[in-house]
Amino acid sequence: MKTFYSLFLSSALLLSLLVTSCADQLNINPKGVLADDLLLGKPEHIDDFVTPCYSLIPYLPWSEAHAWWMHGSIRSDDAYKGGSGVSDQSAWHDMEVFSSVTANVGNNDGPWFKGYVAISRYNLALYALSKVTDENYPLKGVRTGEVKFLRGATYFFMKTLWRYIPWVDEENGRTVEDVTNISNRPNGTDDTYLWEHIVADLEEAVRLLPEKQEEIGRINKNAARAMAAKALLFMAYKQDARHQVVEVDKKILERALVYINEITDQEGGNVGLCEDFAENFLPEYDNATKEAIWEIQYSINDGTSSGGNTNNGAELNAPSWEPYFPCCDFHKMSFNMANAFRTGTDGLPLFDTFNDAEMKGRYKEYFDENSFDPRLSHTAAIPGYPYKYNPDLLYEEKASRSPGDYGYLKSVKELVPAGCDCIIVNRNSMNVKQIRYAEVLLWKAEILIQLDRHKEARPIINKLRERANNSRIRLLMADGTPYMNYKVSLYTDEAAWTKDYAWKALMFENRLETACEGRRFFDLQRWGILEPTMNAYFQKEKTRFSWMNNAVFVAGRDEYKPIPQQQMNWAKGNYIQNPGY
Repeated sequence: MKTFYSLFLSSALLLSLLVTSCADQLNINPKGVLADDLLLGKPEHIDDFVTPCYSLIPYLPWSEAHAWWMHGSIRSDDAYKGGSGVSDQSAWHDMEVFSSVTANVGNNDGPWFKGYVAISRYNLALYALSKVTDENYPLKGVRTGEVKFLRGATYFFMKTLWRYIPWVDEENGRTVEDVTNISNRPNGTDDTYLWEHIVADLEEAVRLLPEKQEEIGRINKNAARAMAAKALLFMAYKQDARHQVVEVDKKILERALVYINEITDQEGGNVGLCEDFAENFLPEYDNATKEAIWEIQYSINDGTSSGGNTNNGAELNAPSWEPYFPCCDFHKMSFNMANAFRTGTDGLPLFDTFNDAEMKGRYKEYFDENSFDPRLSHTAAIPGYPYKYNPDLLYEEKASRSPGDYGYLKSVKELVPAGCDCIIVNRNSMNVKQIRYAEVLLWKAEILIQLDRHKEARPIINKLRERANNSRIRLLMADGTPYMNYKVSLYTDEAAWTKDYAWKALMFENRLETACEGRRFFDLQRWGILEPTMNAYFQKEKTRFSWMNNAVFVAGRDEYKPIPQQQMNWAKGNYIQNPGY
C-alpha cells in the first residue's frame, strides 16, 4: 500500500499502441503508431514498454478482474457469492451453482478479453526488448525475465479458467490476420503444448531474473521459481478430454521440486513464515515480510487522479457496515468452510465429520460449544467478535446485507481495518500476497506425498500447524480473554502417518491455510476431485439455503468455464468450445 516505484501506465504511449477492436488489441505492431520508427530499438524507451506490463491486470474492475476470490472461492465450497441476494451480480450466482452457466454467462468475457489485452502488452515489450542489445541496454535480460514471468503467470491463470486458450506471442501474433487465425486447439491437440509454453516462459524468467531487485514491486528470481513450480505442479496432473485426472507424472513433479527446494533452502534467510498468521493480511506488512514471495502492488496518495491504484477487483467485498464501509458484502465464508476449522478433542481436523455441526440460527451456541483452529478468526469476521483485531470494534449482524441467503460470516483476508488511511470508499490499497511461502511449503508436502516420500511431509505440515497455534496474540477481546476456544495439535503419530492419511492431512491443511484466498477451486481441479467434493457440498447446503436447490456439478463440463460466446463469434470458427457448453 505504500507509495513505491509506480508500476502503472505513466504515459500516453500505450494509448497509441492499444486500439479498440479485440483483434487490434492483440496486434503487437499496429500500423500508424510510433513503435517501429521512433521507439523500438531505442534503449531510453524500453521502460515505456515494460512498465505498463505491470499495470493492467492488478487494477481491473471487478467485472473483468483476474481476482482469485471470484473465480476460486465462490465457485468452491469455501464461500458464497454474497451481496444483496441471488440477483445481485447474477452471473456469479450462475457460476457458484454451475447448472445455469452457458457460453453467454456474464462476467466471463471481460477477464478473457482483458487477459489478452495484457498479453498484447507483454508481447510488445518482448518485441521491443528484442531490438536492443545487452551493450546499449544492460537490463535487457532482467526486463525480459520480468515480462516473461508476467506473461507466463497471466496465461497460467487463464488456462486454469478455460483450459483451451490460444497462445499468442511476439512471434505468431504480429498482425491482426495472424491473431485471428490462431486456434485455441491447433489441430485438435490437447493442452500439453500450452503447459510447455507457460513453463518455458517461467523457466526463462528464473534464468534471467536476479535474486533481489532494487525497486519494490519488480519480480525477482524466487517469485519466478515459485510460479514455475506451481505451473509444473498443475501440469503434472494429466487430464483426459473430459477434464478427469488420469495420471500424475512424477517426473514433472520432480522438476517442480527442484525449484521449490531452491526456495526452501533459503529459509531463515530470504524466506520464512511470519510469526503471526495475521501479518499476511494487514497493510502495515506490505513488502515487509519473508513470507510474501510475490505481492501484487497497490498504492494510495500516489499522484494519480483517482487518488491511488487500489484493489478494484475486491471493491465489492467490504461489508455493508456504515459508518465504516458503505458497501457491498460480497464473498461470504460458507458454513462448510467455517466447519472445516473445527477441531476434535485431540486438536486435529475432523476429516470426515467436520460438516456435521450447524450454526444457522444458533451462532452463539455454535462458537461456544466447539473448538477451532485460530485461522478461522483470521479469515472471517463474525458478529460479536472484534473486526480485524480491534477489540474496541465488534463486528455486527447489520453488516450483512442478506443473512438469510448467505449468513453472517465475512471473508476478511482481503480487507483492512476500519479507519485505515489505505481506504478509498470501498477499495483499499493493501497488497495481495499472490504467492506466500506457506503455499510453497504446501506444494512441497504435496509433491513429497505423491513421490511416496510422505514421512518427509509431516514436519512441513506441522510447521504450518504450529504457526497457526501460535497466532493468537491478536485474537483477544477487550478484557484479554480469547475470542473462542482454540485447540490445534501437531501430527505426532508416526505409525498412523500412512500415505493415504498424509494425503488427507495435506488436502485439509491446504484448505485451512489458504481459506478464502481463491485457491480452493483450483486445488480441487488439480487433484481431480471437484465433482464429488462439490456435489457433497451442494447436498448439505440445500438443507441450509433454498437458492442452492438447482446447484449441481457436472463432471466433464464444470471443471472449466465456457469459452465466452463473444470470443467464439470473433474467432471465425478457429476456436473449439469446451465440452458441455
